[in-house]
Amino acid sequence: QVPLVESGGGLVQAGGSLRLSCAASGRIFSIAVMGWYRQAPGKQRELVATITKGGSTNYAESVKGRFTISRDNAKNTVYLQMNTLKPEDTAVYYCNADVNFRGYWGQGTQVTVSS
Repeated sequence: QVPLVESGGGLVQAGGSLRLSCAASGRIFSIAVMGWYRQAPGKQRELVATITKGGSTNYAESVKGRFTISRDNAKNTVYLQMNTLKPEDTAVYYCNADVNFRGYWGQGTQVTVSS
């Protein structure tokens, strides 16, 4: 097992910023794609952004230009910088990582954006 520990969620006003972090620990040989997903109440979990080990990124249309995903391979950590937050960004944000050729999920961190 490879735990993914997330941090950085919270309550912020619309237009504000938050930075999420997710660190993988344990016996790690390789991490391929890392990413962030979110799930709002009553909705399905959706992709927010992904990043490969080489740094190639992919974003949902709804967050392009506002969110930035990055990673530190030496620390086995992925980040999500969220700017110009909107109330519709309110959700539980989950980290996902392909570690040792197996997918893992974090426990989720709540992001609430007030109007």
